[in-house]
Parts: sequence; structure tokens; C-alpha cells
Amino acid sequence: MRRPVCVLGWGLIGGSLARAVSAADRPVWGATSSTADARSARDAGYDVTTSTAEAVARAAEEDALVVLAVPLPAVEPVLREIAAVAPRCRLTDVVSVKEPVADAVRRLLPSARYVGGHPMAGSAASGWAASDGDLFRDAAWVVTAEVTEDEEDGATSSTDADLWAEVARLALACGAHVVPATPAEHDAAVARVSHLPHVLAAVLAAVGADGGPLALALGAGSFRDGTRVMGTRPELVRAMCEGNRPALLDAVDDALGRLGAARGALASTGSLAATVTTGHEARLSFEHLLAGRPGARVRVDPADLPRLVELGRRGGRVIGLNHDEAVVELPG
Repeated sequence: MRRPVCVLGWGLIGGSLARAVSAADRPVWGATSSTADARSARDAGYDVTTSTAEAVARAAEEDALVVLAVPLPAVEPVLREIAAVAPRCRLTDVVSVKEPVADAVRRLLPSARYVGGHPMAGSAASGWAASDGDLFRDAAWVVTAEVTEDEEDGATSSTDADLWAEVARLALACGAHVVPATPAEHDAAVARVSHLPHVLAAVLAAVGADGGPLALALGAGSFRDGTRVMGTRPELVRAMCEGNRPALLDAVDDALGRLGAARGALASTGSLAATVTTGHEARLSFEHLLAGRPGARVRVDPADLPRLVELGRRGGRVIGLNHDEAVVELPG
């Protein structure tokens, strides 16, 4: 069954999701608070309203999968609207942090069937006009599972395995591969590879500008690429980073420690060898993980969420899924 999809929020991510779902021949409709985005999406042939209640009522009637595609500050107001119309809906999200969303769902929509998600894709642009149906192609898409470790029973999961598989199939249909993770592990990881880079980009852009017009005139690839994400609307960057405050603080502390060590070495010995070598090796590890991935493939029962999460910790990704097995590719 190709379950219909109701997307709430039709900006860059939500709009791209709607385009990808439509290209996969699945019914899709939704709502956005932006009248401009709604008008443009309708002009492109999509079924979009500015009424969340109207879109969610239809989702309840047609047993659709509801996808939250709004910035974190808008999550709770939208959840309250959903609760008034479809409190038992199937629900996922594409918000950049997972623990705050999961907590909000538990408080405001406790009867919903919920599994969190986060596609690791985007651009500095925003709004429907920036959306692209191929945005998620070959991207990692985290689908979360709550896993509890117990000395007697081992690892168990309280997550709805059937809905987890359904959300994973949605990600696969959009051209992504699925990375299973717990919400806490997701938030700790993205603090280091997504949120910290935004903070460092902000600092780098400001330091460059402090050098005056000459410095900016000489800015080339490293400066341009290192500050690219600062083209994003500041309120979106703040919502993402501030929403992951505890994990981001840990990442910032790590970065400050490394910068302090680099400064100390540069001041005392004149050498940045340790800093540069460590960074070079880390970059090579990243490239090795992504390149080719000729490693082993493991077949796992999709209901065995603790096993899938463990494979995710090892860099594994789900590349195929049916009713009785998930195909997980591990890095070579």
C-alpha cells in the first residue's frame, strides 16, 4: 500500500519532500503558514492549503502519514492543531533535532503513532522556490528508534517497528538511504557535523569581515565554502542550533579545546602540525566512509530495531527494506 502523505510546512525541506513523494507516485497534500509558498505550490500543481486543520482532517480520513516539516519553534503550535483534529495519527517529522520533538509529541500528542526522522540535506536558500525533488537523493536520512539497554533483557525498543519501517520506506522512496539512530545519539552527532559547522561558519564570516574590504576581496574557495551556510536566514540557524543546546555546548567545548591547543602550539613552537595532521586524517576518514562503500551487506528483521541502531552506530545504512528484511550496507 502506498500510503498518502500529508506535509505540514512547504519550505525548502517540506516542499522538496512533497515533490519527491509526488514523483514516487504517492498522493501528497499539505498545509503551510506562508500564503506565498501555498500560492506558488498550487501554481505548480500541488494540493496545498494554509489551514493545518483542513489538511490534517483529510489525513485522518485517508489514514495518511503526517510529516512535520516546520522549524523547531513552530512544532508545538502545530502539534496542538493536530491534537485537536487527529490525535491518533501516524506522525513523523524532518526537524533538525530529535529529542525536543519527541518530548513535545509525548506531551501534546501522546496517542499518536510517532517515529522521528531527519534528512541530512539542505541548502542556504529557503522557501518553496528553493525546493527540489532530488534534494534527498543519496542523502542520509535518520529514522529514530528509542532503545533501552538492560543487563537481563539486553537491548529493547519501545518504538513502533511497523511505523519505523513505513517512515524508512518513505525516505528510500525519496532517494535517500536510512541511518537508524536513537534520538539522543542523533542530536549528539548532528551537533558536531551540522550545528557546530554553522557556529564556526558564523565566526569565520565575522573574522573575515573584520579584515575589511581587502580581506573579503581576497576571499576564495576556503572562505566561500567555509561560510556558505551563513547565507541561510539567521532565524532558521538559531532555531536549529539553540534547539540542540546541550549537545552543541559539548561540541563547542571540544572545538574550543582544539583551537586553544592550536593557538598554544603556534605561539610556543610555531607549529600547527598536530592540529593539521589530525584534521587531515579526520577528513580522510570521512571520505573513506562515503566513497564507494564496498563493505558487507547485512540482512536484518526490520522489527529488530536495537540491532539496526547498533549497525547505524557502526556507520551502517539501510538501502533496501521489505516486510521481512532490511538490507544494511556497512562501510568497507
